[in-house]
Amino acid sequence: MALMLTFLGKGGTGRTTIAIAAAKKFAASGKRVLLATQDPGPTLGILLGTAISNEPQEIAPNFKAVQFLSTLLLEKRWEQLKSLESQYVRNPFFKQVYGQELGILPGMDSALALDRLREYDISNEYDVIVYDGTGGIEELRMLGTAEILGWYVRRFRQVLADSDLGKSLSPFVQPVISTVLNVDWSGDNFSGPAQQINSILEKGKAALEDPQRLVAYLVTNGEESAIATARYLWGSAQQVGLIIGGAIVNQATVTESIAAEFTPLTAVAIPTRSGNDWERIKNALPDFSQAVTAPRPININVSDRQVSLFLPGFDKKQIKLTQSGPEVTIEAGDQRRNILLPPELTGKSVTGAKFQNSYLIISF
Repeated sequence: MALMLTFLGKGGTGRTTIAIAAAKKFAASGKRVLLATQDPGPTLGILLGTAISNEPQEIAPNFKAVQFLSTLLLEKRWEQLKSLESQYVRNPFFKQVYGQELGILPGMDSALALDRLREYDISNEYDVIVYDGTGGIEELRMLGTAEILGWYVRRFRQVLADSDLGKSLSPFVQPVISTVLNVDWSGDNFSGPAQQINSILEKGKAALEDPQRLVAYLVTNGEESAIATARYLWGSAQQVGLIIGGAIVNQATVTESIAAEFTPLTAVAIPTRSGNDWERIKNALPDFSQAVTAPRPININVSDRQVSLFLPGFDKKQIKLTQSGPEVTIEAGDQRRNILLPPELTGKSVTGAKFQNSYLIISF
């Protein structure tokens, strides 16, 4: 498995430049590196000094780069879907639709990119994957897919099973499905795919919680709006469970006020790149291995019956706590997080909550 490193921040702060420098730094240390971008434009190729394509190509020793082209990724996935359909469905209906005809709908880019990143991760061909994504809320939602989708699977499956509708339909499911599918619904034919999906989600959530597997860094400059955006993304990242390892201040000095904005993270200054000279930038980058010391998004203390969430970048008025079902929901900014409580706290009501030093502390 590889370490995946990504960068969050306002557009124009130099995220792509930082991503390239990080990839070069890892490659120089002997790590096998893949630099992946979701931007179909020419920016990355220009900065690298060579054109890149939808397949990894060598840029330098230990260093490859790839450009995700959503239309080609969708075409490939569609053909795989048609292949699966022909195995399970008696009368396939997707066979008359061709991947070359499909257009990209909103949200498809992120889903396709996440799937491709997962494939590169499990290929064991790379030690580090540097992902130059959108750098905003869209990327955070993409990286939090396993956590978010896990909630949908967990809650809706149980809701349907407990409902009168689910109980009424249960006796009719097998005969109806059997007329459509080539397999026996009553057997274990679907347990394998279901377990595989759950396994992928669990691995995704485990990677999200491990800074040695997935970590993000904030990128900003000295502008007030860029600093505010970085802080907002910092708090939003905690809502999907993503650990932020530090702050990178590009082409500006780390003043006391800027450092205070990102405490307890370490903020480092990056000099302006001159021509094709990447050494100064590489040398100024933070020690990415120190991300393990960064604050964790959530801490559950069963003995004290408390759950603490780290939510920097927000104030008390921007945070909302609700307990409508068996889980606790936290809303901050434009992100929601459903907290699956351990058995010791499941079913217990919230007795109090306070927001202190960027931590929301919930008592049960």
